[in-house]
Amino acid sequence: MTQTSRSPRRILITGGAGFIASNLVYHWAEKYPGDRLIVLDALTYAGNRKTLEPLDANSNFRFVQGNICDRPLIESLLREEAIDTVAHLAAESHVDRSILGPGAFVQTNIVGTFTLLDAFRQYWDGAGKPDHFRFLHVSTDEVYGSLNPEDPAFSETTPYAPNSPYSASKAGSDHLARAYFHTYGMPTLITNCSNNYGPFHFPEKLIPLMCINILMGRSLPVYGDGQNVRDWLYVGDHCRALDAVIHQGTPGETYNIGGNNEVKNIDLVHQLCDLMAELAPSLPTPPQSLITFVKDRPGHDRRYAINATKIKTELGWEPAETLETGLRKTVQWYLDNTAWWQPLLSAEYQDYYQQVYASRLVQAG
Repeated sequence: MTQTSRSPRRILITGGAGFIASNLVYHWAEKYPGDRLIVLDALTYAGNRKTLEPLDANSNFRFVQGNICDRPLIESLLREEAIDTVAHLAAESHVDRSILGPGAFVQTNIVGTFTLLDAFRQYWDGAGKPDHFRFLHVSTDEVYGSLNPEDPAFSETTPYAPNSPYSASKAGSDHLARAYFHTYGMPTLITNCSNNYGPFHFPEKLIPLMCINILMGRSLPVYGDGQNVRDWLYVGDHCRALDAVIHQGTPGETYNIGGNNEVKNIDLVHQLCDLMAELAPSLPTPPQSLITFVKDRPGHDRRYAINATKIKTELGWEPAETLETGLRKTVQWYLDNTAWWQPLLSAEYQDYYQQVYASRLVQAG
């Protein structure tokens, strides 16, 4: 569907002050300026209201601070704004935090998703079940579990085998979204993506953590032997994929979104060290010397890989960025946007960092 042939949408993006969703908000505002764009975010530790402040002057943009578990709020937003599209990205998403406190993950990812789905179902039903309504549920490849080195990549038919409280909670929310299509005929879509990276990424995640620690001359903690493999997807490519799924995807279907960039964690860290040394030559310490191996986290999946054949074949999407081009853009963004990430290094974040990494420090070897 081309931009010129489409009717304006009224879209609710949940978790819109977080990493992936804020990038989607900017993608949508730029590509579809005639659409009404509502952002809902609880502004927990990973939500940054300042990220979206440049959009406040846009008359088609509205930010609402609130929780996806707040059903009266959800129902009122759907009615007041005549929402026809929901892009649901609000989630607790960090595996380490799910190990320390799984309850919040069950509440947000399962109960919150149920609340959204059920409110949207009643609203859609009351509106006469319009054909153009869509509910996109954005999930993760971690629901599929772990791969051995020789295993084929995850496809949309790979059985679920989540290994952390985070991935188990996302698996539960996926099942709910699927059930609402099969039980009620509600036009749900599910996407499962690989590891994202890019602008506006909270510093607890691997790539921003390494960039920021290099700038500060702090150790670069690498779990276990560093041989865990991930497929990396540039967030801008992910946003284009979500756009394609909303406009062209078949309700009831799942689409896997991957970057075609499998790399070992330790190799990724070395790439980041090289890029930082090139782009920020006045670093306090040579980056490679900061690499420090720490005790592996419990239940650490060995390898993820996404087979994105379906979305390429059916919707014509494929990633535009290689790992090299995407990482260069990302590193430069963190160098250019110190004022964005520096305030996030709060006392709470420092306590969390000590709890996760300092207690696992082992002799590098």
